[in-house]
Amino acid sequence: MLKIKGLHAYYGSIEALKGIDLEVPDGQIRCIIGANGAGKTTILKSISRMVKTMGSIQWDGKELTEISSAKVAKEGIIHVPEGRHIFPGLTVYQNLEVGSIPWHGFFGRMSYDEDVEKVFNLFPRLRERRDQKGWSLSGGEQQMLAIGRALMARPKLLLLDEPSMGLAPLVVEELFQQIVAINKEQQVPILLIEQNAKLALNVSDYGYILEHGQINIEGPAKELKNDPRILEAYLGKFARK
Repeated sequence: MLKIKGLHAYYGSIEALKGIDLEVPDGQIRCIIGANGAGKTTILKSISRMVKTMGSIQWDGKELTEISSAKVAKEGIIHVPEGRHIFPGLTVYQNLEVGSIPWHGFFGRMSYDEDVEKVFNLFPRLRERRDQKGWSLSGGEQQMLAIGRALMARPKLLLLDEPSMGLAPLVVEELFQQIVAINKEQQVPILLIEQNAKLALNVSDYGYILEHGQINIEGPAKELKNDPRILEAYLGKFARK
């Protein structure tokens, strides 16, 4: 379980997070929604130790605030950042190989091939394009590759930052079906950052509403979808229809 208590984060003298409390239990998808600039991405960067913080971030009882980003990844917390950040000059297969580096030597080639096959089964289009360079993929395929590369590291917790950004609705629908499958079938808990509030709440067990660096509303996703405050601010006046 991920447990965050009293988290503050800073960019220089600017306080971006102002005392965040949240949890991600085993087996769940939890989402954070909010407007641009609310601090959503900063929460993930804080967990990954990419920004200066104060407060407690615990993973399975271990305190993460004093360790490096590399050690956070070794704990099994894998971050898929906004914008995908695949390696454009490498093929699909090579991008996946990069994701496996922490595991390849330890588990051996058979395990590596099994992991690649799991990614290709989850995202069949990546199998079709395994020898294509990253730059030649569509936006949706690049997002699939970014998530597939993360899965090659055998995550114990997956941090997803705006996976739907810039993608066509049909691609988003397909992608989120696979995100749910990762959670349910592979038993990987997920902390999801998403501006599409309706989509995020539809796939999540629990949600947090972030405003100006603070969590103002939280609760089971099914309840938040019908909360008048959420309907007005994030889901639109026709959301009930």
